Amino acid sequence: MALSTNDAFAAGGGTRRRRYGRGRRGALSEINVTPLVDVMLVLLIIFMISAPLLTAGVPVELPKTEAGAMQDVPDPITISIRADGRLYVGDGEVPFANLSPRLKEMASDRTRPIYVRADGKASYAVVAQVMASLSTSGFTSINLITDTGGPSSGGEGSGGDKDATAE
Repeated sequence: MALSTNDAFAAGGGTRRRRYGRGRRGALSEINVTPLVDVMLVLLIIFMISAPLLTAGVPVELPKTEAGAMQDVPDPITISIRADGRLYVGDGEVPFANLSPRLKEMASDRTRPIYVRADGKASYAVVAQVMASLSTSGFTSINLITDTGGPSSGGEGSGGDKDATAE
């Protein structure tokens, strides 16, 4: 007896099985990661935009230097000096006369690092007075904060003049 191709498919029991039966469908066990990735990318963008705004509350235009970047310190005290000479400890304005007592009250440990952020247009005299006040108050870790990418002094490793030749 010869079977045609149509009969060969029907010969498997005479009934056609449905590919997706009502009772045989199980629970969907796969997670859809597309919405998760979308949310994560939006959060990443938000944090990338907001992170630079969280570093300092007092806007100052830092001078540019060729110095390298410092390592992050977990809990420094930040003193900002504006172009007009006003002083800020953190986000709060402090008169120069109250600077030393305020810092002594904030830091019981005199080795806690202090970052001085002075505007590039601030008077050198004001910056020097603040540094001297910090030094005489017993603070040992005083750092000046600047922007990177300033003019090169021509020292070794700094790039120097591009027209210079080595002999």
